[in-house]
Amino acid sequence: MKTFNLGSSLLILVILLITHCLKTEAQVCRPSGNIKGRKPPPGECNQENDSDCCAEGKLYPIYRCSPAVSSKTKAVLTLNSFQACGDGGGPSECDNQYHSDDTPVVALSTGWYNKGRRCLNDIVISANGRSVRAKVVDECDSTMGCDGDHDYQPPCNNNIVDASKAVWEALGVPHDQWGELDITWSDV
Repeated sequence: MKTFNLGSSLLILVILLITHCLKTEAQVCRPSGNIKGRKPPPGECNQENDSDCCAEGKLYPIYRCSPAVSSKTKAVLTLNSFQACGDGGGPSECDNQYHSDDTPVVALSTGWYNKGRRCLNDIVISANGRSVRAKVVDECDSTMGCDGDHDYQPPCNNNIVDASKAVWEALGVPHDQWGELDITWSDV
């Protein structure tokens, strides 16, 4: 009887372990393809916040997904201007408006943007021992790039929270360290 119970317990443990591994594997977001970079026409790639311009012939990964969202979703904070003539390109997807760099707003990678389901909702961003609420106003497109609609910039990675200057200031990040920062974020 004890052997049966021990054998059953081991079998259940193995099944749970395999299920957990498969579930973890399913949450991994892999590239769904590549796009080939095109050299921007002269003066067409706005590098206001040290944004990258596409390189002719370089392959850039594209993603239709992002990592799973949790109460502390790991991400990379990047800097973006949501103002007219800023490096963010056109008006924001959520409301077709431009937003002041003094307002805490963000664009989320395609998977997290979730076809606009997070539009105009707040998220909480934490880093540097501080937190800030920011409104989702745009998509940081992970599926397309290197064209006029995307200011000749590469597609976003799948783990990006692209933020206005107000977010960086609220997190207390020194100006000379602006650009990329490991953060966590969550829905409000």
